[in-house]
Amino acid sequence: MTPEQTLVDAALRSWRSNMDRASKFFGSLTPEELELEVAPARNRLIYIWGHLTALNDAILPLFVFGQRRYPELDDTFISAVDHAVLQIPSGPELKQIWAELDLVLWAEFQKLSPSEWLQRHQSIFPEDFVREPHRNRYASLLGRTAHLAYHYGQAILAKRRPRQGVKSTERLSG
Repeated sequence: MTPEQTLVDAALRSWRSNMDRASKFFGSLTPEELELEVAPARNRLIYIWGHLTALNDAILPLFVFGQRRYPELDDTFISAVDHAVLQIPSGPELKQIWAELDLVLWAEFQKLSPSEWLQRHQSIFPEDFVREPHRNRYASLLGRTAHLAYHYGQAILAKRRPRQGVKSTERLSG
């Protein structure tokens, strides 16, 4: 394996690990647990899951993998703050969309060579990429993986945080 392939492999393994953890965590939550907030009057777990799902959908055109499949998620999970939209997808709906996007992205990621990972993504103009070659697919994947890990950590803490009126010994298991 070349050094370039090793770097790509490490980034993909990190993405896969974080996606697997998030899939297992969010997919196992009950409807009541999905309503838990990361802090009082802050994002609910279902909102975080939807937010991450919408961002994963946005990777498709960003990396030139195709058109978005669920652009309507942006109105709820990107443009609006939690609690601002009354109707949101259910846990089972998000689980299906999340799993579909996971399969599509993973398959597309596997097709890219190390040199293709270093090509520009679609949110930077070609003339800007000449000056800023670090704004490539690889760097974007690293950023998206970090963002996923950050929100996964929030979600874990939200589930473990004692609820008002619940003794700390009665915390939800994580």
